[in-house]
Amino acid sequence: MTRKPAYTPALGRPGLTPAYDMILGLTTRERRWRALLLRQIDPRPGDRILDVGCGTGTFALMLKKAEPLAEVIALDPDEQALAIAEAKRAAAGLEVTFVHGFLLDELVKPHRPFNKITSSLVLHQTPLKEKKRIISSIRHLLQPGGEFHLADFGQQRGIMRLAFRLSVQLLDGVADTQPHADGLLPELLRSQGFKQFQQTDSVTTITGEIALFRAIKAAAGRPTTVPLAGA
Repeated sequence: MTRKPAYTPALGRPGLTPAYDMILGLTTRERRWRALLLRQIDPRPGDRILDVGCGTGTFALMLKKAEPLAEVIALDPDEQALAIAEAKRAAAGLEVTFVHGFLLDELVKPHRPFNKITSSLVLHQTPLKEKKRIISSIRHLLQPGGEFHLADFGQQRGIMRLAFRLSVQLLDGVADTQPHADGLLPELLRSQGFKQFQQTDSVTTITGEIALFRAIKAAAGRPTTVPLAGA
């Protein structure tokens, strides 16, 4: 039997999932970084977008609302979070496909190809081996020239390091989150085959600094060794 990938539930404990949206809004300047991420993705008619670790569906629904002619598929292993997402989708009257499970080929293959994939506040809740697997899988699932848009806790400096330790690491543990605090995200992208990437923005919050990245899967026959400006 294949062992399921490891992850930490929203806010570190399953019982806190119903409060996730409220707490995220209060502690992470959610409107700010989600708006930046949405603008960065710039959904267009005909886009096929995968939201990895969609949680309660807030951003997947934002993507669909911003561009009704884009196809949005959203994936998460947390049944409780997806139930909230489905309720939001029904209330909004939007067509978003929510899929229960981990980022595995058999779950998302029917929805390929993807020209844009996004993930927000997911990687910091997974072990290092799983971070690498997720990024590698995302690159594999993208069509050539496709884009990966990431928002997650990045390198923490000064007072942000203390804020991160007293909030995120208190809930989600140190082992999975420390690579983020140490600034490992760029190296993770590079080691899993993304040669063109850049940090596009950052948002300071009371729980630490959230970094936004954009990475491109090299098109066939094009150079892959030159990073985007600002990488």
